[in-house]
Amino acid sequence: MSEHQVQASTVGRRSRTALITGASRGIGLETARRLLREDTGVGTVVLVSRSAEDLQEAIAALEPAAPAGTRLLPRALDVGDLDALARTARELREEVGRIDLLVNNAGYTNPVPLQQIRQADFERTMDVNLYAPFTLVQSLLNAGNVFELIVNIASTAGIRGRSGWLTYSASKAALISMSEVMREELAIYGTRVACVSPGRTATALRRVLAPDEDPATIMQPEDVAEVVAALASPVGRFIDSENIVVRG
Repeated sequence: MSEHQVQASTVGRRSRTALITGASRGIGLETARRLLREDTGVGTVVLVSRSAEDLQEAIAALEPAAPAGTRLLPRALDVGDLDALARTARELREEVGRIDLLVNNAGYTNPVPLQQIRQADFERTMDVNLYAPFTLVQSLLNAGNVFELIVNIASTAGIRGRSGWLTYSASKAALISMSEVMREELAIYGTRVACVSPGRTATALRRVLAPDEDPATIMQPEDVAEVVAALASPVGRFIDSENIVVRG
């Protein structure tokens, strides 16, 4: 894993490490930007995405405004490859130490009518949207990691189903429920678990779900990222909600 560090002698107060999936664009990229910019204490960000090229573009976009001493660590990985994801989690634990903040943001969808859904595509949707967040959390826990905060990015589609979105809605509904259980089970370690369910947001995934929609008329990725940054900030511990719905 190559490392990009903004020149400085020390990270100073920025001692926290964040891991973000789906980090090369959209909500993931904007979350990285805000975690580095805001008063979150984040000094190291591990950015996970399928495309190495997209990750390099993300690093180039983040570096100019990143605080001195910040480390940006790109990792090209398909989170739907659960065995590779588990190995990567263990490797990251050894390389960077504690992962304080985990943002499970990577998503996949292929919206088609019920009669046209292929089993393999349903499984792919669940792998990326549900099993990957579970695998990351479980693998890091088993490697001795104690999280401060886990944020799972779900969707309002997981609250109310939409025609043609069966696989996506099912995966996000399951993620919302899983987040509730994680919150209960991990509280004993002092870990906070938040689930954020954005409404219509101008992302690449949204273009797949609603190709005819004008992205300028809906919520932007940075709006959702502001909520995640607030959860990671000093005031975040006062925010207690089973599922935080974000609508523009």
